[in-house]
Amino acid sequence: MSRAGLDKNPREVAEMFDGVAKGYDRTNSVMTLGFDRRWREWSRRVLDARAGERVLDLAAGTAVSTVGYASSGAWCVAADFSLGMLLGGAHRPVPKVAADALRLPFADGVFDAVTVSFGIRNFNDTEAALREMARVVRPGGRLVVCEVSTPTFRPFRFVYLRYLLRVLPLVARFVSSNPDAYQYLAESMRTWPDQRSLAEIIAKAGWEDVAWLNLTGGVVALHRATKPPAA
Repeated sequence: MSRAGLDKNPREVAEMFDGVAKGYDRTNSVMTLGFDRRWREWSRRVLDARAGERVLDLAAGTAVSTVGYASSGAWCVAADFSLGMLLGGAHRPVPKVAADALRLPFADGVFDAVTVSFGIRNFNDTEAALREMARVVRPGGRLVVCEVSTPTFRPFRFVYLRYLLRVLPLVARFVSSNPDAYQYLAESMRTWPDQRSLAEIIAKAGWEDVAWLNLTGGVVALHRATKPPAA
């Protein structure tokens, strides 16, 4: 399986990411011109994980972001349903769990925070995944989502959607172990909800105090929210 379809069949998505695991972090840095490091740093700041907290990093891939969160002293676990991606980050010193975002293998309310970076758009039911994230977070716990979004400057938005996303798969042929997968990734970026629409989905899934922060002119957005306190 070289790439998944926009129906986001879980098995196809997992196989696709298994195929891009080799050199994935390097490819991301090349494809984003190094901005991926800045986006991860902003995610770390907004999450604001503290010593002693338990954090779930979902769709963590090779766990590069998980290590950043754990630098605060929090206990952080990397969860992903691509075994290839988890194996690609085997050298990173954080616990790793193979997990389906729609059926997480954790008890209710065991985490203080949950975060997902550039993975939520690959779930085939976004709202259900957000509800499942809320289930495993304690009342008052936090959610941070870092994901591609819609550029806010209209002329750049036109160029980005019409041209730049078409170039992405072409560049991937020189740097990725599975360049065909980037055709899917470009298509999923083009069809992903904008900032307000994603915020509405997050709220509908049961989170409150939803807000977002645009990064790099809205090419990426950070959404944060809180699980309502127990009744």
